[in-house]
Amino acid sequence: MSANEKIKSVLESLLFVWGDPLEAKVCAELLNLSVQETVDCFRALMGDYEERESGIRIREMDHRFQLCTNPENDDYIQRLCTPVKEKRLTQAALEVLAIIAYRQPVTKGEIDSIRGVRSDRVLEGLMRRELVTECGRSTAIGRPILYGTTPGFLGQFGFESLEDLPQIEDIGTLVLSDSYEFSDELTAQQISISLEEEKREED
Repeated sequence: MSANEKIKSVLESLLFVWGDPLEAKVCAELLNLSVQETVDCFRALMGDYEERESGIRIREMDHRFQLCTNPENDDYIQRLCTPVKEKRLTQAALEVLAIIAYRQPVTKGEIDSIRGVRSDRVLEGLMRRELVTECGRSTAIGRPILYGTTPGFLGQFGFESLEDLPQIEDIGTLVLSDSYEFSDELTAQQISISLEEEKREED
């Protein structure tokens, strides 16, 4: 593998893991390259995707880059993702929701670290259901987006405030109100993921 191909491979991995728009400056520092060299490699990678008519593309926004889907496939994506509110929350969605509820404000990277897998699609679904929202940016490198729960989350789970969230020792089963077509349950095991992580950090 040539040096340029290796750099493109690294950039592709960084884009996949980061999820949010990734600044060329940040990648340049990681790879010991100039910003312009990094931008050129990103653009070469963009060309590779377009040349093979991939379902994945890279978009550029003021020297920031992000993976996205091929616009030509939007109709199929819409068929898969709509209607979101008529679908029951998956276990993955409940896990992410629990992590956000107990650790907010939290970045996607922190959520992924706790779960051990990427959470992009899950987050998008929770935001479409208006259970989760963006609530600022972290001061960490790259200033990733912070996520928190919405008033809709409190209403659907029957809480007046976040202070009403159960403690790990007395968590029961929390059930969404009947305003959804299906009943969604947030179980003790799913909620405790974030709390157990916090306890390990404190120890």
